[in-house]
Amino acid sequence: MQIRPNRARAEAVADRRDLRSHGLLVLCLLMALILGINVALARSAPDSFADLAEKTLPAVVNISTTQTVSADSQIQDLDEMFREFLDRQDGERPRQRKATSLGSGFVVDPTGYIVTNNHVIEGAEEITVITHDNQELKATLVGRDEKTDLALLKVESSKPLPSVSWGDSDALRIGDWVLAIGNPFGLGGTVTAGIVSARQRDINAGPYDDFIQTDASINRGNSGGPMFNMEGEVVGINSAIYSPSGGSVGIGFSIPANLAKGVIAQIKEFGHPRRGWLGVRIQTVSPELAEGLRLPEAKGALVSSVSSGGPADKAGIRQGDVILEFDGREVPDMRALPRLVADTQFGKKVPVSIWRQGAKTTVTVELGELDEKAEAAAQVTQPEDGDDASKGKSDSIALLGLDVGAITDELRRQFDLPPDAEGVVILNVDANGPAAEKDLRPGDIIAEVDQKAVSSPADVRDRVKSAQDNGYRLVTLLINRQGDFQWVAVKLGKG
Repeated sequence: MQIRPNRARAEAVADRRDLRSHGLLVLCLLMALILGINVALARSAPDSFADLAEKTLPAVVNISTTQTVSADSQIQDLDEMFREFLDRQDGERPRQRKATSLGSGFVVDPTGYIVTNNHVIEGAEEITVITHDNQELKATLVGRDEKTDLALLKVESSKPLPSVSWGDSDALRIGDWVLAIGNPFGLGGTVTAGIVSARQRDINAGPYDDFIQTDASINRGNSGGPMFNMEGEVVGINSAIYSPSGGSVGIGFSIPANLAKGVIAQIKEFGHPRRGWLGVRIQTVSPELAEGLRLPEAKGALVSSVSSGGPADKAGIRQGDVILEFDGREVPDMRALPRLVADTQFGKKVPVSIWRQGAKTTVTVELGELDEKAEAAAQVTQPEDGDDASKGKSDSIALLGLDVGAITDELRRQFDLPPDAEGVVILNVDANGPAAEKDLRPGDIIAEVDQKAVSSPADVRDRVKSAQDNGYRLVTLLINRQGDFQWVAVKLGKG
């Protein structure tokens, strides 16, 4: 007797199993929602970027600039070199010529305000904007900011221009889809797509580096163009690429919208950005410095000097303080503090949490306005030395591997020391000692040891001996090198 499978019955059993599986999934999701568990659903790639491109393209513009440059200029591209070769065949090489550069921008206000990069329009004598519908409009420069590489242009149009709005760049996650639009190689409006590859990149472009990295194709001419999220909001301004060849290799960098929109708003209102100023110079808190400062973890910004009479000085912030929080926001590392201060309105009174002498405290600072003079004045002004003869004699600090001496007129001349320098001067460094490992040199001045001022070799020896007696592995030295202050953590040798 042959047994045949009952297909209908089998299919019914399978259907019931599927229903049970789906029901179990729904039940799990409901329980997760009831219990407050955050269930992250994977977001698949869009079927097409066409709708998003159609929505955003009209607000993106091409920018061309012209300027007169010397024929001896060494900055030339291949096209310009070829043109000059032809010119030389026809006659004498001109002493000056007109150079043209291309970039991108986007409209943020229908009345004709356009955002681009500062380097796109820097040095331009004429700026021309070409809109998506091929209008050619002469642009005027409203203002620019070299530190963030941003600029704002204004054009006059007979009709309102299509515009786009700012998005929240802080909401971007690594792996999110983004769309870049620009004018690569002068080809005209070009759309590329990719993902957010990384955030908070520092590429040494300026003091407020906080770039978004993307693998969306960005090439020469894309500079100043927008990066959009999937809602069609501007989350970045494409500004730089990493490329050994000069073309896209999938590493592009964009200025975050949350940084740019505040700068652009101030340029629109004042013609230039108006930033808060704290009046300190800072350095990174390394793990060794954190240990030397008795800080539980390596974070914050270590104050290496304070501008005399500046906001921080008036609030009582000192050399050796570690700034942990600014205006209620954590300072995870040194790079974060300048951005936090610059984003804060000058004149505002803000709480600043600091670590000092093994304890956390809070001071209130009224921010000043940053300008070039204030920045250049970020130095400590200290009183003149007293009687050199009273400072004591030179001494060898074997635990650090160096010899030190009191500052005398002779040593000031020998090492060209700043006239207002106070502390103890390093006379010799053991090439195999701990001080040499930290690149300390003869002529460096030790101003403090473990955040206590020193004025004689004996002071240094006593502070170092005290650290050893208390079981510490290292000491922190405040070093004055030709007027520049820096904290250095030096391990204690065997002595």
